[in-house]
Amino acid sequence: MDNLNNTRNPSKPGGRNVVLATVLPMALGVFLLGSQAHAKYGGGAGTQNSPYLISAAEQLNEIGASPGDWSRHFKLAVDIDMNDLGEAAFRIIGNSDTSFTGVFDGDDHEILNFNLTTTQQFNTGLFGSVDGEVRNLGLVKPTVVAQGSSVGALVGRLNHGNVVSCYARRANVSGNDDVGGLVGYNTGRMFKCFSSGTVSGNKNVGGLVGIVTDGSVNTSFSKAEVSGSTDVGGLVGKTANEHAAVRNSYATGSVTGQTYVGGLVGQIERGAAERCFSAGSVTGNQYAGGLTGRVRVLGMIMHCFWDTEASGQPTSGGGTGKTTAEMKTIGTYSAVNWDFFQMWTICDGLNYPVLLWQIQVTDYLCPDGVDFIDFAYFAARWHRQGCSPGNGNCEGADVDGSGTVDFLDFEIFAKRWMLGLP
Repeated sequence: MDNLNNTRNPSKPGGRNVVLATVLPMALGVFLLGSQAHAKYGGGAGTQNSPYLISAAEQLNEIGASPGDWSRHFKLAVDIDMNDLGEAAFRIIGNSDTSFTGVFDGDDHEILNFNLTTTQQFNTGLFGSVDGEVRNLGLVKPTVVAQGSSVGALVGRLNHGNVVSCYARRANVSGNDDVGGLVGYNTGRMFKCFSSGTVSGNKNVGGLVGIVTDGSVNTSFSKAEVSGSTDVGGLVGKTANEHAAVRNSYATGSVTGQTYVGGLVGQIERGAAERCFSAGSVTGNQYAGGLTGRVRVLGMIMHCFWDTEASGQPTSGGGTGKTTAEMKTIGTYSAVNWDFFQMWTICDGLNYPVLLWQIQVTDYLCPDGVDFIDFAYFAARWHRQGCSPGNGNCEGADVDGSGTVDFLDFEIFAKRWMLGLP
């Protein structure tokens, strides 16, 4: 009876302690269970400082089923294999009625085996329509087969949003109009992006982007093989607005079409291409050119080149044609002030120019790629001390910036062993 009184009357000696010892653990347990029950995705609050974490294929698919979250922040926590989704149908994130206006940060992770086949008429991709930002995300072996327009592996339609540091590697993308290896229709900003694989469609078909209106493509490239009918390009199918811009970019994939076919851009109807090149084979019937099929009155090309031998095209709607040897010579580009300090790099006489961001941090010497030549360079600086920005962190061998070339740097080097360019 005393124990019962103590429980009901905390004023008695020891009563309060008994209540706290009994009630608090119970309350804490209920709180934790409630938190777990209401946790969304893989955790997080969907804010800039605490984005929703995505760590499974089911969680990624859940975003498409939750339009109310399309203005929130997301971050990929791990690489995701979409084969784990099984037979479940993928739900596209963003559509014609409600665009994705939030931020999706891949955090340098990859989504593998994304597969989408649909009869949807507009805006098809992992993201259907984007007004926000998608960044630091890679797609590996994505397959997107659609019958409509605005089709891309990553984004169907980019509406004044941003796609930054994203890629589609070994993609297979097909649709009708406005079809791109990464983005179908672009009125936004694309920066440091690339694609490879195959892209096919009817009109406005590009290795990276189908059509660019008042958007831009900067510091990007495509190695995709492209085929279509009208306005077909190795990088972009068509630029169609006076504010459209393609800068510091290139394409090396083959291009096949009927009318307005180009190694870089099928047709520059309006807008500009500046400091770009193409080096893929080009095949077409009317208005087929090494760099572009046609440049109309409101279009412009500045300081761009194409490989006359690799393309099989001696002429182009714009740009300057060069032999393969000339295309691999730095003097061709430095003569028109290409930036080989912060933008481009080249193994003079060996390769075409590549973007500086493509080079691995341990790719010290030509030719491109981390190989035995780079290992010998690294080994020659082994155990050096006093590394600092003043000496280029021991000419780049002190990769982690610790001040000494040691096993931590070797670990970083080993992870990049035999990696070539993306």
